[in-house]
Amino acid sequence: MKSVRSRLRHVLPRDLVIDLDDSVRAGSLKAHKVVRDHAGLKKKRNARGAEGQLRFRILEEDFETTCALHGGRLLDGGVIPNTDLKIHQPFMRFEQDGQGVILALATMPEAGALPAKNKSRIAGVTINYDLSLRLDLDGTGPKVGDIFAVLLVARDRERAGKIEEIALGVIESNFESYLYYEALEGVLAGAAEVAPEDKPSSPVETAPVPQVTLRKVVKKFVPPEAPNAENEDGAEG
Repeated sequence: MKSVRSRLRHVLPRDLVIDLDDSVRAGSLKAHKVVRDHAGLKKKRNARGAEGQLRFRILEEDFETTCALHGGRLLDGGVIPNTDLKIHQPFMRFEQDGQGVILALATMPEAGALPAKNKSRIAGVTINYDLSLRLDLDGTGPKVGDIFAVLLVARDRERAGKIEEIALGVIESNFESYLYYEALEGVLAGAAEVAPEDKPSSPVETAPVPQVTLRKVVKKFVPPEAPNAENEDGAEG
């Protein structure tokens, strides 16, 4: 949806997206090294389980810190705006020109898959109801207030400590599909684009005024047929 995509680009700073990308990749590697070097777990399944738990806790804390550095604010009282629905994860709200985006963090089992449902995320997607596709018979929708978006992280199953994909997504209010999903590479590329009307206009170049220089000595005209006249290449005829 173009309106959702443009809203996210307008409200979420590009530097925030860059820093979130960096912190997720660094946090994932940190969790892997801690479990590998200090947990003392012999069985692979236990090590992977411990790494997954630690990775999310590290990413969640870094997520909150990074968002705060770029102007994000924790939801007051841990409650979704205009509801009595409580949340138990750091949901950070950003606002630009009266437009709001509430950003959360979630892991997905693989790139493009929905994250697991929990009470906080189910509460969050309720505010996306007016974005959901449905018949608009009375002309009342869709209306856009705050948008609940999720920073989505999929680990690399083949390379320990690495990330397969980081994406930005908006989940439909019934938690069955994405209204919007885009890998961060695309988000950053789109944020870097400058709309034609926003590009600074190039200064109008004016043609230089020709400089006319008069020769100080004017030679007397000598007709070509005259004796001792020169030809075109300067040799005497």
